Amino acid sequence: MSKHILKARCHTVHLGGFSHKLEPALIINSGDRIDIETYTGYYLYDRAPREFLTPEFLEICHNLPAERKVGVGPHLLTGPIYINDAKPGDVLEIILENIYPSLPMGFNSIRPGWGALPEQFTEPKLNFIPLDLEKKIAEFPPNSGIKIPLQPFFGILGVATENTQRSSIPPGIYGGNIDCRELQVGSRIFLPVFVPGGLFSIGDGHSAQGDGEINVTAIETSMNGTIQIKVRKDLQLIFPMAETSTDIISFGFGNTLDAAFELALKQMISWLENFVGLSAEDAYILCSIAVNFHITQVVNNPHKGVHGMLRKSILPTTISII
Repeated sequence: MSKHILKARCHTVHLGGFSHKLEPALIINSGDRIDIETYTGYYLYDRAPREFLTPEFLEICHNLPAERKVGVGPHLLTGPIYINDAKPGDVLEIILENIYPSLPMGFNSIRPGWGALPEQFTEPKLNFIPLDLEKKIAEFPPNSGIKIPLQPFFGILGVATENTQRSSIPPGIYGGNIDCRELQVGSRIFLPVFVPGGLFSIGDGHSAQGDGEINVTAIETSMNGTIQIKVRKDLQLIFPMAETSTDIISFGFGNTLDAAFELALKQMISWLENFVGLSAEDAYILCSIAVNFHITQVVNNPHKGVHGMLRKSILPTTISII
């Protein structure tokens, strides 16, 4: 296994979406670790305070090549990463070993026409929010005494799919803009592979977010981290799954919360059938009495997100968990 460093530069990032036509930013082997850098706020650099900017980020904002702009989304992603021997039908296991804000500043934005209450909050509002990286808190509103613990995670973890270019806004079978705040340090996410090499990208750092991400944004933050990527040929998944230190997580995305919930439930039932050996009926019952379903996000149009959480502590110790 090798250790790599992947800095965010004009030739190692891409904007707005996922594409199988992008040149890889890095080529690795299964099991390799990567110290990775990401930036956020591509469209806001001209309104940002000094603490939000670095020379490297400004270089990206001014000189990103046209071929690295692949979708209509606002997200600047680092990647894609090509993993040798990853083939369609395999699964990528991404282990999130370290996640931390790289700059003492993030932002939150209300965007007209977006969010959970677009008819009530119709005016744009951009707030840059200082981060106390030593105390690991943010105060909002300013001077209010309301202290928000920093719980950093990457909102986007996704792979490219075949013969299509996808916006970075909606999540899907490829992962993408999942915005699940449970995916903090120590978590693992499992993504199906659709194209040779997987072509994994990461970004959309969040320092703090509530379930729902209701006004479109969290505390959006340039984020660094360390990840390990493994090719899993022993798994067969058709939809993303995740695992934290305490829970198994299923995901569902749909045009309505009902549709997203139904898919998250079906994915959890399928996992219980395949990994725990339950019948579909028993898995359905267990979901009713032991699985907690949360609203992941309601703003990544056109898809809402729901995730189900099953405590690993209730499972027999003899079961191999993913």
